[in-house]
Amino acid sequence: MMEGRRRMDAALLVLFLGHLATALEVPLDLLKGLPQPPTITHQSPKDYIIDPRENIVIHCEAKGKPHPSFSWTRDGTHFDIDEDPNVNMRPHSGTLEVDISRERVDQYEGVYQCTARNKHGTAVSNNIVVRQSRSPLWSKERIKPIIVQEGVSLVLECRPPAGLPPPIIFWMDNNFQKLPQNRRVSQSLNGDLYFSNVHREDSRDDYICYARFPHTQTIQQKQPITVRVLNQAPVDERKPTFLIPSGPSSSKMVLRGQVLEIECIAEGLPTPDISWSKVSGDLPARRTFFLNYNKTLRIINVSESDAGDYRCMAKNQIDSVHHTIHVTVKAAPYWIGGAPRNLVLAPGENGVLTCRASGTPKPSIRWFMNGILIENSPGDLSRKVEDDTIIFTDVQIGSSAVYQCNISNDYGYLLSNAFINVLSEPPRVLTVANKVYQVIKNHQALMDCSSFGSPIPKITWFKDSRSSTLDGDPFILHDNGTLEIRVAQTQNSGKYTCVARNILGIYENHVYLEVKEPTRILKQPEYKVVQRGRSVVFECKVKHDTTLIPTMTWLKDDGELPDDERLIVDSDSLTITDVTENDAGVYTCIMNTTLDQDSASAELTVVEATPTPAVVYERPDPPTDLELTDQKKRSVQLTWIPGDEHNSPIQKFLIKYQDSLHHRGHWHNLTEVPGTKTTAHLKLSPYVHYTFRVLALNEVGLSEPSSPSRMYKTDPAAPDENPTGVQGFGTDHNNLVISWKPLSGLQSNGPGLHYKVMWRQQRPGSDWTQVTVANNSKFVVSGTPTFVPYELKVQAINDHGHGPEPATSLGYSGEDLPQTAPENVQAVVINSTLAEVHWDPVSPHSVRGHLRGYKVSYWRKHSDHKHNHETLIFSGNHTHGMLPGLHPFSLYYFHVQVFNGKGDGPPSPTQHFRTPEGVPGPPTSLVVTNTNLDSLTLEWSPPHEHNGHITGYTLRFQPVNNSNELGTTEELALAANETSVTLPNLKYSTRYKFYLNAKTIAGPGPAITQEAVTIVEEGNLQTSHPIARSPPRHPTHKVGPVSPFANLSSSVGEDGALISWEYWGPEKNVYVEYIVDNSESEEWQKELVNGSQNVKLKDLKVGLSYRVRVVANGHHDQPLHFSKELLVTVPAVASRQVDIATQGWFIGLMCAIALLILILLIICFIQRNKGGKYPVKEKEDAHTDPEFQPMKDDDCTFVEYSDNEDHKPLKGSRTPSNGTVKRDDSDDSLVDYGEGGDGQFNEDGSFIGQYSGKSASRDTAEGHESSEAPSPINAMNSLNSFV
Repeated sequence: MMEGRRRMDAALLVLFLGHLATALEVPLDLLKGLPQPPTITHQSPKDYIIDPRENIVIHCEAKGKPHPSFSWTRDGTHFDIDEDPNVNMRPHSGTLEVDISRERVDQYEGVYQCTARNKHGTAVSNNIVVRQSRSPLWSKERIKPIIVQEGVSLVLECRPPAGLPPPIIFWMDNNFQKLPQNRRVSQSLNGDLYFSNVHREDSRDDYICYARFPHTQTIQQKQPITVRVLNQAPVDERKPTFLIPSGPSSSKMVLRGQVLEIECIAEGLPTPDISWSKVSGDLPARRTFFLNYNKTLRIINVSESDAGDYRCMAKNQIDSVHHTIHVTVKAAPYWIGGAPRNLVLAPGENGVLTCRASGTPKPSIRWFMNGILIENSPGDLSRKVEDDTIIFTDVQIGSSAVYQCNISNDYGYLLSNAFINVLSEPPRVLTVANKVYQVIKNHQALMDCSSFGSPIPKITWFKDSRSSTLDGDPFILHDNGTLEIRVAQTQNSGKYTCVARNILGIYENHVYLEVKEPTRILKQPEYKVVQRGRSVVFECKVKHDTTLIPTMTWLKDDGELPDDERLIVDSDSLTITDVTENDAGVYTCIMNTTLDQDSASAELTVVEATPTPAVVYERPDPPTDLELTDQKKRSVQLTWIPGDEHNSPIQKFLIKYQDSLHHRGHWHNLTEVPGTKTTAHLKLSPYVHYTFRVLALNEVGLSEPSSPSRMYKTDPAAPDENPTGVQGFGTDHNNLVISWKPLSGLQSNGPGLHYKVMWRQQRPGSDWTQVTVANNSKFVVSGTPTFVPYELKVQAINDHGHGPEPATSLGYSGEDLPQTAPENVQAVVINSTLAEVHWDPVSPHSVRGHLRGYKVSYWRKHSDHKHNHETLIFSGNHTHGMLPGLHPFSLYYFHVQVFNGKGDGPPSPTQHFRTPEGVPGPPTSLVVTNTNLDSLTLEWSPPHEHNGHITGYTLRFQPVNNSNELGTTEELALAANETSVTLPNLKYSTRYKFYLNAKTIAGPGPAITQEAVTIVEEGNLQTSHPIARSPPRHPTHKVGPVSPFANLSSSVGEDGALISWEYWGPEKNVYVEYIVDNSESEEWQKELVNGSQNVKLKDLKVGLSYRVRVVANGHHDQPLHFSKELLVTVPAVASRQVDIATQGWFIGLMCAIALLILILLIICFIQRNKGGKYPVKEKEDAHTDPEFQPMKDDDCTFVEYSDNEDHKPLKGSRTPSNGTVKRDDSDDSLVDYGEGGDGQFNEDGSFIGQYSGKSASRDTAEGHESSEAPSPINAMNSLNSFV
């Protein structure tokens, strides 16, 4: 009795302490500075089978503060690692590494246990049983062939060698092909091969059993078994009998949580079928599997409820047989509610360690402290052990320790470490500070406040201003400090503060919540029917939170899109071009953000192209059976039945209405709904007689309208709105016109619509005046002061009441002309073309209206035309303005006047100013006359616009070569009274470009250009250029179109006429046109320009004159721009006297002749050296090695050849004392071979004689003196010696 009472008291105490102290589960590794007893974090499995070919690694890892030290026991005794050179412990770890290269593996088999300790306690690992894997060989045996009669049963035994772990058995033949198995032939759990009955085809000599050892990945093979099946006599059919298990019953034990496998294999003829049942209940459906053709029953994750009797039945056509297997379930120890949890307690707190487990048979429990049985540990008054529970009361600093709970029975054990850590710590929040939580609207929001402290901190939450704690709806505070909002809304966004407090302090942490708009697909892809070869577009328009980055993904049939360039993915659509049959399927668009997603699908159907698709796809039939329901004052629900789609899905329905009261016969659009809906909720207006009709739309088009619905009349009501566009203005200086946009019949909401018009002056104390107006949209108030602001209101009224309070608008009564002119008007001249006018603004009261601005009117003295008076308008309240585009050196008059909406005020007194001198315009014309070989005359006319006093002219000119490159520029200063100048000493036959400009004291003006060639024409002296006139000066204010061309000129040469011009227009399409002068044809020839400002006309005929012009072609709606016409004459004969010595062709010809003469001279010397056809040959016949003598410089003769032996003079020659031969005494001079003795050298040393006549006769007379042809080698040697 007393014992039972003590147990009840202990249970109550445990329950009480469980409410007082809860285990504080925190990631202690995040709190670096806190002391912590050791905790085992990783260890090797209890049954550790190792590969004997590899080094042994036994794991043991632990954490703690300070970091723990490690030690080991083997087979229950201390394992001294330092004593064994083959064993090493990893640094900062307890893991052992054993080098087996020098020792046998079985030397290290045994039971190992790791211990991790620091000053706060000791933790121990499981007992780790280390065994090496074994894969023994099959014993050698000779297996005799097995001979059986067809139809009998047969068992082929495997009996593999025992290995660790046990091997996996399978049967194969010599070709490593698995032997076929079926209902008749199958393998048992022990690896034997069973034949319920044998057939003749079972005869073979390669039944081989293989054993695969999985740990070492090795396979062992049994000797092949030979089976011979005889067919001597037929075997009678027989009832089934069990081959295994034997007898009527058997038993099987299995552990809880493991796999139960039981089997029944029977023999018989015909082959029996196997079935299973549980005698005492049903088989667990989800955990039961039938294998090996129903011969094996497997139940996974076995529990105590699976114990009982299982019956297998073998049945064939003859009979059936049963076998009962009694299954018992045992259990190794297992946790109930989990292993003991670490406790972190503050001094004076209470706590409980619970080690609750179960097993079959019931396990025993033993407690250890720091690895020592608790009975042998030092006593502690704050600790009390009650069976599977340790109770701690009023713990103090120094009570920290690691407790081990060991629970064991016959089938295993559980070992768990749990520490008691007594700490005194202020609170800390472990959640990252300023963390941002993002959630989707209407979804759950969870904000963490993971904390640590001892005692356990209390958590409170605040939002923004911290006016109150968050502990009520919609907030839920969890025990771990997490704050939950079940359905987050936009207003829940903001800053949240988590406060952790205990008796030692307070800690705050801030986090932020952002509630985002959900991602929604607004326009989903729609069902498509497309002909093969056409294109199709699936739209997928999405709305998402703008702060989130969306990603669009398309799928086909829930898989990735094919890698095909025909599939084009855009931001909101998928386009498939040239559709094929393979493109048919379901396409899904998925819009993902970092927080959510939305998806939509549509099917694509591909049909064959038909010649008449309109027959297949038509507009839908109109909807029918329109019905009005849910009728209210301002709304009604309309329903209908869709018509036939005609193979094209309806995309949407359009709903229209007719107002028979106000607009009979007119149908207006009211709303539209998707094609998937057949109802619409319609918002209506009062005082309308509604009739509705519906139209359907598909890809082909709109259907015909449906039949109208019955009429629905809404009741009248007061107006919902007032007129808009209320404004006030005056048409005369003493009235005010108030106007507004009237309400439509639909907006009137009832009969008797009229308007209450109200007005008053915008000044304190003024009263409203009102009048009622019907059937009008304006009202005129007479007798008002000039230009006074008024406040205006217009309110709609009908027979059922007034509209809402109207808004106030501002208007003004009528304007009158301004009364005064600007004063203090003056002008400041900026430069010769620009002046600035200043004036004082008029008083606002004198404007008598809206000030629109000021007008400055100015004109030039001596102007004969009134339209030359210019007026510039300066909008707004300006006090100055610029007058651009003035003429230099001119006297101007001007005045200023103010204007308003009514008109102009009086002008100011007329003032004047004078512009200074400016640069002059270009000379009016520039003519080239009296063109000679080296001179020409230029004549010009003064500028049309002097813009001051002309002080002189500047003439610049430079030569231009055939490639239009400009040479050095020369410059002349000319007097103001000169109009012509003659330029001497020019290069003849040279084209020149001339630039002439006038000057004033302000500087030089623009130049006029001209080109001419110094050449003498036949008959007289003239230039091929027309008169060049200056381009027109661009006026500031254009009166008519101005040509964009200037300085049009020409130059005629042998290869055509070069046309040049200057162009400043915007058009890019510029070309040259020309036509024969005085021609009857009006067809101009065209020559494209390609962006340059010159072109050469090569197709002009000599002796004709041509009219030439340049054309600019703009856009099709703009006129053509033409230059002035230029008359170009192509001379019939261009007779020029040129210096032939400077012509390239002549220099090349002379070089070719000189080269030819040099070659002839070389040939000549070769012939003389070898005895050719010259008369000198006869003088050389007696010499075998003649020497070549150089030519004399003074008379161009050759030195004689002499005999090296006797130095006899040649025949017919005289030898002077200096060893030279005179020209008149020599018979061998080249002159003798010339024609008529005229052979001579030119002034430049070139030989111009001809080999003919005399030389030819000598060749004939003396050609027989030598029959030897000249040798090429000798000729080359002679050439080398000459050189």
